[in-house]
Amino acid sequence: MLKAELRKKYTQKRKALSPDEAFLLSENIFENFIHYFNPKESEKVHVFVPIPVRKEIDTQIFIHYFLAHNIRVYVPKIVGDQLINIEVFEETVFETNNWGISEPVSNEDSGENAFDYVITPLLYCDKKGNRVGYGKGFYDGLFQNVSAETKKIGVNYFDPDEYVDDVWENDIPLDYLVTPTKVLSFLSGLE
Repeated sequence: MLKAELRKKYTQKRKALSPDEAFLLSENIFENFIHYFNPKESEKVHVFVPIPVRKEIDTQIFIHYFLAHNIRVYVPKIVGDQLINIEVFEETVFETNNWGISEPVSNEDSGENAFDYVITPLLYCDKKGNRVGYGKGFYDGLFQNVSAETKKIGVNYFDPDEYVDDVWENDIPLDYLVTPTKVLSFLSGLE
């Protein structure tokens, strides 16, 4: 299927989830992530802050866990047309931007790119790790600038079914997909 079709289909599927279903699925995704990757103290995780109106995976669960376990947390912020990476702490002040995204008030880019993990928002990911996001390309840009050792991880309520037919030259596939039921690795070509 084409990205536009997948974007529409999975936006509808996500909208059909009740708030309770979305939260329980988010908890399962979080538990699968922790069990599979077992992040350690001082590791660096870049994680998106969810947009509640889009029923994105509740990554606040992840953020609270990471901060409580001394895992360094970075979140994205769009400044102009650039995505910057801001390190956050328990006391970091957030505000909601024009897109309904909660972002740190600070515009101070950490300059960090050697993340252990980048937890990526998406609407869909196929069995090859090709992701369908919102079409702005911010994460492809981020992926071009992170270290080669960074694990690029998508989180999604739904398992892959269809393939993305219109993968572009600049699309960078994920290394892993975490769903409520499993973790898929695209590094070895195995599911």
